[in-house]
Amino acid sequence: MLMAVGITVSAALTINKKREPLHFSFAALCLAITFHKGGVFFNQFFQQSAWLFIERLGLLTIPPLAIKFSLDLFREQTLLIQRDIRTTVLFSTGLAALLFTPLGRWEYMGTLLYLYAAAVLLLCYLSLIVHAKRKAAGVEKKRLVYLIMVCTAAIATYSLPPLFNLIIAGMLYFILIMITHPHLTELHDLMTRALVILIVTLFTTVIFYLVIGFFGKGPAPPFTLVFMVSFLIIIAVGPFQVILKRLLTRIYPEIKDVFTSPFDIDEKLEREKALLLEKMAPVLAHEIRNPLGSIKGAAQILRSEAETEEQRNLLDVITQEVNRLNRVVSQFLDYARPYAPHLKPQPINAVIEKALAVIETDSLSSRIDIQLELHPHLPPVPVDQEQLHQVILNIAINAIEAMTEGGTLTIRTSRIVSDTGDAVGISIRDTGPGIRREELKQIFTPFFTTKERGVGLGLAVCQRIIRNHGGRIRVKSIPGQGTIFFIRLETVR
Repeated sequence: MLMAVGITVSAALTINKKREPLHFSFAALCLAITFHKGGVFFNQFFQQSAWLFIERLGLLTIPPLAIKFSLDLFREQTLLIQRDIRTTVLFSTGLAALLFTPLGRWEYMGTLLYLYAAAVLLLCYLSLIVHAKRKAAGVEKKRLVYLIMVCTAAIATYSLPPLFNLIIAGMLYFILIMITHPHLTELHDLMTRALVILIVTLFTTVIFYLVIGFFGKGPAPPFTLVFMVSFLIIIAVGPFQVILKRLLTRIYPEIKDVFTSPFDIDEKLEREKALLLEKMAPVLAHEIRNPLGSIKGAAQILRSEAETEEQRNLLDVITQEVNRLNRVVSQFLDYARPYAPHLKPQPINAVIEKALAVIETDSLSSRIDIQLELHPHLPPVPVDQEQLHQVILNIAINAIEAMTEGGTLTIRTSRIVSDTGDAVGISIRDTGPGIRREELKQIFTPFFTTKERGVGLGLAVCQRIIRNHGGRIRVKSIPGQGTIFFIRLETVR
């Protein structure tokens, strides 16, 4: 089973669209493990020297490939250096040559090869620990600590071959997830993905035993065997689909979506709509803004020549409506076009104070009591200052407009300490009429609005900005008492 998992992981990385050295070095290492374990497996049945040679040759290729993968993973030299790759290649080649001599039949040759491979792997393990200690606290260090934990579990079970092989198989898949999904920065993210695989594997195992119970006559196979076969099938489905899809699309180019699940069709349509909107938005904005500019310019010229107050008021209405339409177009563009935030560590309190200075210039804010409760010792947060400024302004102005009879707007910052990492919280609270429960569910839905002259894109844009920052935004409201928006942003790690 470990042999099969190794070749599956290797295939998954080989067909991956990303052509990164780290992926190829790990794929080669998994392939070496496949040859070694394959030789061990088939040698038990056939007792032929060819299988023993494959087993030992696979074992000899593991040390240099393990060092190469470690250096690609670390991206710097620690206990290991580039010269160690050449040294182990020469040493492995020398030992491989001895296999063709009478020394190859020496009874302790296998033990010598295992000791050599174990020594190099132990050196890679120590190098991983040293590299993790040198790294500054952050995402990369966390991921290395997770890998150290998995490697330690494998070393602890070395004397229990069945469990050891099972943990090594799990470790290979764990590393596969870690290097192919760099956005999964937390242990719970990685473990959640692994948990999904585990649940599906257990479900497949249970189905197999149910089938055996109904139709089988002989004794059922061992649980560990069925579980490993199920695990292998589950992780092999993805690479097999990719290979089959590439093969079929070469023959029938029009069936590119043949592997799209019926359950994913709606999500796929939404992505296509978003892409279409992204392409259409700049064109529509250009075609709308050009005549709007002409209308506004003409209205301003006519106003300067107007003879009566009534004429000037009517022309002011035209100018105001043009400005409103221009803002609508700007909001539409903000929502439609993708925008990668330029993240820099920023003091959140300073961003809020800057937004407050703009809010206080609004004529509506004169009837509102604005209260600031800013935590004095907040760590810097990686944000795009202009985008976060837009979020705070949008939510605060919405709150002010909701408090038509006056009220209190409270903006508070806080430090959040949890097992998943430190964060900064921002809350914006008003004492307005609140939002009804059925409307609250759609508050972030694009084009949903309760305002007579609203577009319904402001909060949708705010949600997109916060998500692009890797944060979360949520809202609570009690009709008649007010509304509060919570924003959580991760700190610099």
